[in-house]
Amino acid sequence: MLKKIAVAIVVLIAALLVYAATQPDTFRVERSATMKAPPETIYAVLSNFQKWGSWSPWEKKDPAMKRTFGETTSGKGAKYAWEGNKEVGKGSMEIVEATPPSRLVLRLDFLEPFEAHNMVEYTLTPVDGATTVNWALHGPMPYLSKVMCIFVSMDSMVGKDFETGLANLKAVVEK
Repeated sequence: MLKKIAVAIVVLIAALLVYAATQPDTFRVERSATMKAPPETIYAVLSNFQKWGSWSPWEKKDPAMKRTFGETTSGKGAKYAWEGNKEVGKGSMEIVEATPPSRLVLRLDFLEPFEAHNMVEYTLTPVDGATTVNWALHGPMPYLSKVMCIFVSMDSMVGKDFETGLANLKAVVEK
């Protein structure tokens, strides 16, 4: 009986590992919100790392987080690094594309609690006197991440923080 249980467990683990291998090699998480503010106002907040404390959901998860800004804090080439508790980890961002007031692209590098290198895109679209802000995160999905995502999806892990961040951003820009 014990041998049958052990074989069943091995078969189940093997099936999960094979299933993980069939999953996509990339991921994308995306959320949008409409804000009663012009794109220029929203873009000014998004493109300046020194203003992220007013809206970023991760800034509030560790008020004692150590922040380091590059020589440039706004626009293309701006850099920002952080080191915090287990919820925010350690990493850095750099604005690699800036098209005011409609698009911003960042390279996001996590070092802790796990290493990951992804891209973040903000797209601002005027709509009937307001602006729709689309926030997307995408990048490679290494095998270990594929295994992890069998149990917890990237969308559920990151999506709630995006929703919180967009709500915070909306509150800031609609003042």
